[in-house]
Amino acid sequence: MKLRRKAKVDLLRGVPLFSGCSQKELGQISALADEIYQPDDTTLIVEGAKGREFFVLVEGTVDVHRNGRKLSTLGKGDFFGEMALVNEKPRSATVVATSPVRLLVITGQAFQRLLNDTPTIQKKVLLAIEQREARG
Repeated sequence: MKLRRKAKVDLLRGVPLFSGCSQKELGQISALADEIYQPDDTTLIVEGAKGREFFVLVEGTVDVHRNGRKLSTLGKGDFFGEMALVNEKPRSATVVATSPVRLLVITGQAFQRLLNDTPTIQKKVLLAIEQREARG
């Protein structure tokens, strides 16, 4: 069953990168989000690779690995790959589905276009990144 726009907005509201955004701005971001399904054992992100998209987990679980070591398991509402939307750094971890997963995906290209076209969203996203980096 495909997510309704409100459900997409609700998921995106929980992502720290978008925490300062208004309902209208979240609606604009949600319009960029595609819903995809991937089977168990699918590698979604590869450590060291160029990042091109950002994911929000709708259903299922994924494991996050760095340097071959498991760091964490993520579930519904969790997100990963968000830094690929705002910087050109290689992926810092590998993420593998540990069950069938349903995800919202936003490409970096579409998101950059939104940031360029909507300065209010750009300002809020950059502030969220600064705050995250200040916390370490």
